[in-house]
Formats: sequence, structure tokens, C-alpha cells
Amino acid sequence: YTRAVYKADAVTGFSQIDMVDNPKTDIGWEIYPQSFTDLLTSLHALYPLPPIYITENGAAMADKLIDGKVDDQDRLAYYDAHLNAVNNAIELGVNVVGYFAWSLMDNFEWAEGYLKRFGIVYVDYDTQKRTLKSSAYAYKDLLANRK
Repeated sequence: YTRAVYKADAVTGFSQIDMVDNPKTDIGWEIYPQSFTDLLTSLHALYPLPPIYITENGAAMADKLIDGKVDDQDRLAYYDAHLNAVNNAIELGVNVVGYFAWSLMDNFEWAEGYLKRFGIVYVDYDTQKRTLKSSAYAYKDLLANRK
């Protein structure tokens, strides 16, 4: 999903101008966590919602295994911003009762195969060895300390 703005064009009507000011994932998807708050609160204002579970939220990042570690600071920032956006919606009355990071491990993605990494656990596809990324440790700490 990429936000866009439109400008009037005398010949063709309106034309789309893609927003390029926000960071992007390794696939090129715009990172815009405010959309969580906006969507959840607008749905809450319009409809009587059941309890909500966010079942897949994550980002493909250009992870590198270096000296047995993956320091995925960009993914940490992604989750920090998105979890705070969800928390903002909760504080505004939305009944969000669950959040699941996408995904636990790097895996086969239908559109990208093994080229893009979404997991908080790095998978060496040749050996199948799993390595917890910095984001996995941070997510573990968040869950352990959540009230």
C-alpha cells in the first residue's frame, strides 16, 4: 500500500503523485504506521467492532547475518512505530486484543520466493540454521514486560 496524492491536470483530469517522503521496506512498500491508528479509529467510529486481532504485520528488510548475528535495526524501528500506532488506537477506544508479528521466521513468500526476509528469526536456507535477530530479542522483551 502506498499513499498517494492527486493533482489536477487540465488535459487528463487528475494524475497521481506517489509519496516518496516516508521510508520503504526492502520490497519498496511505504512505511506509514499512522495508517494503523487512522484505519482502526475510523472503523471504530463507524461500526460496532468485535475484538480485533492484528494477525500479520511486518516488513521485509535487507537482513544480513554478520558474525552470527542479525542486527535488524530497521525492523526494530518498524515494529516500535507500528505497535505504538496500535496502542494509540487502543487508547482511543479500539478493542485490539492481539498482535502477531509477521513473520516468525524468514520463509518463502508467494511473490518474492526466498529473496525477501520478513522474519524475526533469520533462516539460513542452505543449512536451515535459525538465528534470532535483534528484533526477536526486542519482541521477546516487550512480551515479557507487557502489563
